Amino acid sequence: MVSKNEIRLITSLAQKKYRNKHLLFVAEGEKLVYELLQSHFKVKKIYALKDLDLDLDKDQINRVTSSELKKISNLTTPNNVLGIFEIPAFRKPIDKGLQIVLDGIKDPGNLGTIIRLCDWFGVSQLICSKDTVDCYNPKVVQATMGSLARVNITYTDIESYLFNSKLSKYMTLMDGDNIYKQSLPKEAIIVMGNEANGIRESIQKLADYQIAIPNFGMESQAESLNVAMATAVFLSEFRRK
Repeated sequence: MVSKNEIRLITSLAQKKYRNKHLLFVAEGEKLVYELLQSHFKVKKIYALKDLDLDLDKDQINRVTSSELKKISNLTTPNNVLGIFEIPAFRKPIDKGLQIVLDGIKDPGNLGTIIRLCDWFGVSQLICSKDTVDCYNPKVVQATMGSLARVNITYTDIESYLFNSKLSKYMTLMDGDNIYKQSLPKEAIIVMGNEANGIRESIQKLADYQIAIPNFGMESQAESLNVAMATAVFLSEFRRK
């Protein structure tokens, strides 16, 4: 059974201010919940339609009905497991390796996909501007498909971070140099900009290099690639080189 107070708390976590207040976030689906349980994230409580073989205290698992799960789910069609996890303290990034810096990404789906891409391409650090969408937003969490557990995500003043970093900084701009003609290092920072406005001018001034994905369509009317799609191309090319 789910109490009214529990319903009130869980549904409130759809909003960032309550996630920050309680330092909790929601994850739904067996695969996602199991991956988070096996990671550094600490579980607060699990709500499930069936008995689960989990190494948790009895008071951490609540067997619920379909109607109860629907009341606390963020999904149109609720999954059979919902977990409440603690938000850990952000870890400072280390100034080495291949990194992604995000400048004002707003769409939860884009951020979730970029987190998955970082996981796939072995990028362990993702640095976000303070106005980038919250990585614990329910839609972001679902879109990561568990990769949230394997990528260190930090929110900071990216202008200051880039200024102090010793790594080469590659700004992704529409009029940048052709990415396929560049000699790329193993360690670098790739900066991806806002979906509508790109990278802020104050950030662009910190560039060591400006790169772009050329448009090969002779009659293409496409203005640009989706930021998550573009991130995939840039990461693939950096890893390939």
